[in-house]
Amino acid sequence: MYVTVVPNRSSPPAILLRESYREAGKVRNRTLANLSQWPADRIEGLRRVLRGETPGPSTSQPFEIIRSRPHGHVAAVVGTMHRVGLHTVIAAQRSRQRDQVEAMITARILEPASKLATARGLDPQTRSTTLAEVLGVEGADEDALYETMDWLVGRQERIEAALAKQHLSEGTLVLYDVSSTYFEGRHCPLAKRGHSRDGKKDKLQIVFGLLTNAEGCPVAVEVFAGNTADPKTVVSQVRKLRERFGLNRLVLVGDRGMITEARIRCDLKPQEGIDWITALRAPAIQKLVAQGAFQMSLFDERDLVEIRSPAYPGERLIVCRNPLLTAERARKREELLKATERELDKVVAAAARLKNPLKGKDRIGLRAGRVLGRYKMGKHFKLEITDRRFAYHRNEVTIAREAELDGVYVIRTSVSADTLEADDAVRSYKRLAVVERAFRSLKTVDLKVRPIHHRLEKRVRAHVLLCMLAYYVEWHMRQALAPMLFDDTERRQAESLRRSVVAPARRSASAQRKAQEKCTDDGTPVHSFQTLLKDLATVTKNRIEPAGQKNLAFDKITLPTPLQQRAFDLLAVHCRM
Repeated sequence: MYVTVVPNRSSPPAILLRESYREAGKVRNRTLANLSQWPADRIEGLRRVLRGETPGPSTSQPFEIIRSRPHGHVAAVVGTMHRVGLHTVIAAQRSRQRDQVEAMITARILEPASKLATARGLDPQTRSTTLAEVLGVEGADEDALYETMDWLVGRQERIEAALAKQHLSEGTLVLYDVSSTYFEGRHCPLAKRGHSRDGKKDKLQIVFGLLTNAEGCPVAVEVFAGNTADPKTVVSQVRKLRERFGLNRLVLVGDRGMITEARIRCDLKPQEGIDWITALRAPAIQKLVAQGAFQMSLFDERDLVEIRSPAYPGERLIVCRNPLLTAERARKREELLKATERELDKVVAAAARLKNPLKGKDRIGLRAGRVLGRYKMGKHFKLEITDRRFAYHRNEVTIAREAELDGVYVIRTSVSADTLEADDAVRSYKRLAVVERAFRSLKTVDLKVRPIHHRLEKRVRAHVLLCMLAYYVEWHMRQALAPMLFDDTERRQAESLRRSVVAPARRSASAQRKAQEKCTDDGTPVHSFQTLLKDLATVTKNRIEPAGQKNLAFDKITLPTPLQQRAFDLLAVHCRM
């Protein structure tokens, strides 16, 4: 900052407080305050302060910092949102609703909270960041945010179509998976009793499915009732991809519990131009072995073999065997067997004790059933239950049959070998890991979609859509900031050094070095995404005023550290906004 005198023709010159900054490679200036009414000694004192000199007697009144608001992380998120054009995807023209949607997306990334807490952060008296003033949504209360959510959900189809146009193309690979989250309350049409992936069996559930491109960039999300089975969600996604996104050719990738035999027969095969990549479940693999479709001796020298089977006409089956997975599954099974036996021993003791023994087939069977259900090991035990006795032993036949296929999985695809080689088909199926990473970010690590408190169906859908759009921004931020994060920036190079696509994925040497030394090649500390946002938050916007001169107050943003400036440069955003 500096003080300058600007001639004003026949009037007294204007004395202005200005600052210089660099934008797009050019030096620009902005006026912070008009000091023309200040006494000369005060102006001179200000000049001395700005030059770094100790204020002398001429500085009669010091400056005071009235308020500091964290700003850098807001600039990073909002700047990225505008750089990737998400704000124009939401609505082409700026409006109060669009600004509030941007505010809710940004708040979800910075500090996930209820809409009431988000509204409190936008209030001039209680705000803790510069988010409200950057987006011009000061004073938006929770009712306004709820109304904006209703407005947003009405635009969901247009938003998803625009994202699909940017990130999907003809013949593209589309990844799809579903998850669930628990609902707090009882009054929502979508909240139903269903399988809880969060371990909340006593709560109602909401199911939602996520569509991404091959790199994991989200393009669409859909909410289903909590009792909807995973395969039942596939048909709506196929319809969305064909009718709303206008894709005539695509390859849908889904896990073995999603793209089932029934879904292939009813939803995928009738659709010309749609191929799929999935995997077989354990019973189907055992049936292939029983039919002699492949022998385990095939894997003595290689870990991948392509076969054909009359049970899957016109399809390719790629059988893989991972030795490390073989050992891991054997270890896990043995641990579960021993844990089950410890609990079953308690049932044996309860039935055999002299005082108040556990009696009756029903009571003994119920207690034993709870144990077997907890560890999912019922198929590997034989039980003997009478009214006064309980005994068990391992079923070595089923254990051996399962152990024979440890580490074996079979990829099933309709894509021809001319289009996709066997290695690439396996690699494409493994890409589902990026969708699982998205769910971890949505549910636990960053965006915290759960628990859901909204009562209206459209509000639940809007809430999940907001979280998906927030992950869209986060995904782009992570791509840009990867050199500063623990993320692997040389993944393709590490993939090229991999012995086989079946072998476990390994991080590149640079990523391992970052993890061990906790710093980058240039010696700067490595961050996680959240700790980097916290670091950027220390770039604050300070309200400064000379004591007793409120009408001369001005804002000043603290200078970023070299590490913070590198983050802004990687994001291609400016912290002064």
